[in-house]
Amino acid sequence: MQSDQQRSATLEIVTLDGMQALLESLRRRGFRTIGPTMRDQAIVYDDIESIDDLPRGWTDEQDGGRYRLLRRDDDALFGYAVGPHSWKCYLHPPRLRLWRARREGHDVQLEWDATPAERLAFIGVRACELRAIAIQDRVFLDGPYRDPHYEARRENVFIVAVNCGKAGGTCFCASMNAGPKVSQGFDLAITELIGGGEPAFLVEAGSKAGHEILNDIPHRPTTKAEIDAAEAIVAQTAASMGREMRSDGLRDLLMNNLEHPRWDDVASRCLSCANCTMVCPTCFCTSVEDASDLDGASAERWRRWDSCFTMDFSYIHGGSVRASARSRYRQWMTHKLATWIDQFSSSGCVGCGRCITWCPVGIDITEETRAIRATGATTGESS
Repeated sequence: MQSDQQRSATLEIVTLDGMQALLESLRRRGFRTIGPTMRDQAIVYDDIESIDDLPRGWTDEQDGGRYRLLRRDDDALFGYAVGPHSWKCYLHPPRLRLWRARREGHDVQLEWDATPAERLAFIGVRACELRAIAIQDRVFLDGPYRDPHYEARRENVFIVAVNCGKAGGTCFCASMNAGPKVSQGFDLAITELIGGGEPAFLVEAGSKAGHEILNDIPHRPTTKAEIDAAEAIVAQTAASMGREMRSDGLRDLLMNNLEHPRWDDVASRCLSCANCTMVCPTCFCTSVEDASDLDGASAERWRRWDSCFTMDFSYIHGGSVRASARSRYRQWMTHKLATWIDQFSSSGCVGCGRCITWCPVGIDITEETRAIRATGATTGESS
């Protein structure tokens, strides 16, 4: 257990000017700074150059199939939960060209697209999103087959994390042990201290690169009162989660109830639109497409995001393996919460709640697991 003196020695206080200096310091070092900003009536991740680009004074209201922005009664920079975007958009892009070929006479020239060397700085990464990045690291970097495109992007990322000061209406990261406090995987971690006069941000360095940046911007030592206030903010956020999902025994519960009647119930509501997989920060399914021009002089191969909710995703000669909405929803949910553990030694869910918010009919994964658990049924496995 750290003493108050030891704790304060690892933390510093930064003002609004210091936050602006942070962005400028990162840009001087060649980083492309990406963070939360407002667009199309949502808080999304995009390029930012100053703190004026952040959603100052705005928050979000979320529930099943519902998202809207509201004004706060203060000027908090990070006073929202999460929006439709995840950092997956930058590490595992929705569309990626793998190669292109050009015909020159009787010869064909094949050009492999180079892996990117761009340096990215992610501003405002939440604890659940850090967990999601760690999960995708295992998917793309562990094992004998590493994804060179993901690897090139990942190794050039600087992460400025944010401890959550507000739980969204669909958040359940606390029950998944994925938040709301960041614990690892960051270069800098910020807790925004609201109220008490001048805005202040308690900053913790989590890496050598983080210490270098922190030393490059204006800061001062913390007080015990500020440390206690930061801890109280995170504790309050954890206690005010909008949802909860028990994870104990969840794998066996789902795998032993593959013929549970709840699958028919949820299938009657599911549109198979794939919104849940598109906004999920850990889903990684892709398809590969080839395209050529009309005269056959050039061709390209692209990788794009796909979803287990589409009929074509499980298509083989003769038809789709999962032809019904029931089988496709069951595949997604049992993979995310059960067989993902067999593959990657962790759940594929981080409790961000995006799949609930952005489902057009408000299907709630926490409610579906609760309904199966409540019956206590064990109906056996099926193919």
